[in-house]
Amino acid sequence: MGTERLVEIKVFGQTYTVKTDAEENYIQEVAKYVNEKMDEVLKKTKSVSTLNVAILTALNIADDLLKEKEKRMALLREVETKSKDLAEKIDIKMGGMELEKTPLTG
Repeated sequence: MGTERLVEIKVFGQTYTVKTDAEENYIQEVAKYVNEKMDEVLKKTKSVSTLNVAILTALNIADDLLKEKEKRMALLREVETKSKDLAEKIDIKMGGMELEKTPLTG
């Protein structure tokens, strides 16, 4: 991230100027993604209303986002579970090693 700049993008045939601190290439990739999603919606619905296409596209992108968030949360839960299991195994092993090193006095 750097200083803010104005980046010109084209979405669904309209040109927009976006004020951002992100890299221009990134913003162009975002615009490309939105255009691809809008084209998908347009092909599926055959809608002529730009507003309808935009709303359906926003819903599709929001659906994608929520699904990815859920995948991420499931992955984080899995990593946490496996980490705890591994830590317990290490603790057990380390505890056993300490017992082996303790001299018995009688």
